[in-house]
Amino acid sequence: MNKGLLIVVSAPAGSGKDTILECAFKSCNNLNYSVSATTRAARPGEEEGVHYFFKTREEFARLIENNQLLEYTEYAGNLYGTPREYIPKMLEAGKNVVLKIEVEGAANIKKLFPDCVSVFILPPSFAELERRLRKRGTETEETIKKRVGIAKIEMSFVKNYDYVIINENLDDAVKDFIAIIEAEKLSTKHGIPVIG
Repeated sequence: MNKGLLIVVSAPAGSGKDTILECAFKSCNNLNYSVSATTRAARPGEEEGVHYFFKTREEFARLIENNQLLEYTEYAGNLYGTPREYIPKMLEAGKNVVLKIEVEGAANIKKLFPDCVSVFILPPSFAELERRLRKRGTETEETIKKRVGIAKIEMSFVKNYDYVIINENLDDAVKDFIAIIEAEKLSTKHGIPVIG
């Protein structure tokens, strides 16, 4: 059995990564989320164990202390981390795993899984990014400014990724994401199939 692909996805807040991934998951059979742990509060509609494992700072500190995270970082005042057991188990079972993660975490994951496929999703412009953040209606003015500032820093890391998708048109962005997965499944860098 072929090992699964680990697909690392990073993007500034408001770039549309969640919508792209939601559409891709509907189109592809063998995609599984790696559910991250976070200390941020759940947004409306988010479920424990589906979108994130929501933790207090004390609970998160225990995960770090007990070496239960592959990586963790602080982003916009909240802690985020990747539970250690899930990814290797899924990859060995031939499952493709999507890990949605910020740039610092992605760099750490690339060290642990050098053959992972990394994708960075960009908004078409900073003005559009700001518009999308405002449209959410969940962010304060201060948070929006902070997130746009963080986005400018994050975009300097694009060169460290295998692929870049500019999310100007959702359908095209979803097609591009699926095309990347299909191409990577055929790449010899993930192993050469044995035929009888």
